[in-house]
Amino acid sequence: MVLKTIIQYIPEVRKPSEKKVSFNTKLKWTLIILGAFFVLANIQLYGLSANALGRFEYLAIILGTDFGSVISLGIGPIVMSSIILQLLVGAGILNIDTKTDEGKRYFQGIQKIGVLFFIVFEAIIYVVMRGLEAAPGYSGIVITQLILGGLAIMYMDEVSQKWGFGSGVSLFIVAGVAWRLFTGLFQFIGTQGQNCLVDFTGTSYTPCTGRVFVIIQSIINGAPTEAVVALATIIATAVIFVGVVWAQSLKVEVPLTYDRLRGYGVKWPLAFFYTSVLPVILVSALIANIQLFASLLENWFGRATILGGFSSSGQAISGFSYWVGSSNLLELILRQSTTFSAILQGITHLITYMFLSMVFAIFWMKTSNMDAGSQAKNIISSGLQIPGFRKDERVLESILSRYIMPLTVMGGLAIGALAAVANSLGALTSGTAILLAVMITYQMYQNIAQQHALDMHPALRKIMA
Repeated sequence: MVLKTIIQYIPEVRKPSEKKVSFNTKLKWTLIILGAFFVLANIQLYGLSANALGRFEYLAIILGTDFGSVISLGIGPIVMSSIILQLLVGAGILNIDTKTDEGKRYFQGIQKIGVLFFIVFEAIIYVVMRGLEAAPGYSGIVITQLILGGLAIMYMDEVSQKWGFGSGVSLFIVAGVAWRLFTGLFQFIGTQGQNCLVDFTGTSYTPCTGRVFVIIQSIINGAPTEAVVALATIIATAVIFVGVVWAQSLKVEVPLTYDRLRGYGVKWPLAFFYTSVLPVILVSALIANIQLFASLLENWFGRATILGGFSSSGQAISGFSYWVGSSNLLELILRQSTTFSAILQGITHLITYMFLSMVFAIFWMKTSNMDAGSQAKNIISSGLQIPGFRKDERVLESILSRYIMPLTVMGGLAIGALAAVANSLGALTSGTAILLAVMITYQMYQNIAQQHALDMHPALRKIMA
């Protein structure tokens, strides 16, 4: 009762009054949220003296943030609250019936309380443990900015869910990945901030960081190994893109017929990645938060802990963070510097991702109305039934259960394996981030094509056809 009372006083974004939001309205709000995200990501924290988290750019991608900005917390509080709540509901510790409207509102309300808690908690931890070190006398100001940025991300996510194209969490990840892919290809600013195009060749030239310029520069200056590594990175990124798009198209189709229209039938698609990309988002964010916390502990104590130690570039080199993390095995092979430790790390990284993705896939299926019972109810309410079977929700549920649980388990294992392998290929950015971006973009495309084709602008309708 206390939680329900608290939930009533938490501000929320008003739902649209119309049953279906028009395409133009969704597009408008999606672009507004996207623009606000990029603006906030470029507003640096006032009073910040040192940014020890700046080296963890690969974690920033997963968390949909830019460390040192006012939105340094990113989607971390949202994901952590979701993970913990799913575990509590899945284990039966919290008894919430998410199949009812009241249960859904209660679930979302508790999740929002959790998000608010983690916003405050992480903001304090980041500053107190000197991950984002404030100048003397500015700690309170920096913490306040982080909290306000966390609240902005929370409500931007809610606006995107109710008025835009899907989750803001997904949108922020795609935006970060797209930006880093572009800079990974065409960045002409060197690691020390110099313009490498000004001094492109010569005995003491400034090395470029964009892979396209690295290839050109390496060929001109006679460094074939660097050119091969850069080219392999681009090829690996392309292979990941193609592989993810292909895997996303795999599905099982259940034949159905209309009970009132004989001779007419449809196929009810059940995707191989049944729970979509959410399990990998949760796994990646969980591991990213563990690694961030490990780096904060190392920075605080001045030494590595059992959770992990990190190099100056932000890569985990010891502890738990190392064994659940990944190395660029492709580059190590090309440079002929592969070690047994790196191979073993790749194996533990693969096992960790596969197992946790499977667990989160099962929890997500059970808590988001994707179980066989909910699907059977949706099919019956649509006036459909399986040919050859009587129209009974229990019969339909038993048939669907033969597909849904195996798809959930196998899809969770497969998407975890795909993410882990992508990480080990050393793409232009995090392999998991690319996987997430491709799958999120593909789903957004499907959402636009299926639900909004009728009210699109004529020019867009031709593109989506």
